[in-house]
Amino acid sequence: MCLSTVYKNTLAPEAVVMKNVMTIQCRDGVVILTDLMERQVAIEGTLEMANLVDGVAIVKEAEV
Repeated sequence: MCLSTVYKNTLAPEAVVMKNVMTIQCRDGVVILTDLMERQVAIEGTLEMANLVDGVAIVKEAEV
């Protein structure tokens, strides 16, 4: 099973948004993350990078 850790804006420990992410959906400028326990987090922004081999993804938060 390939699960990922998703970071906000940068690949740094303090930028972790969610761990054990199993799905990432992008809809109308919102990135929706769902983890193994079916919890969801929605971030306004775009998926900047996803490395499924290393299990990491970066979401670039929309600027207000």
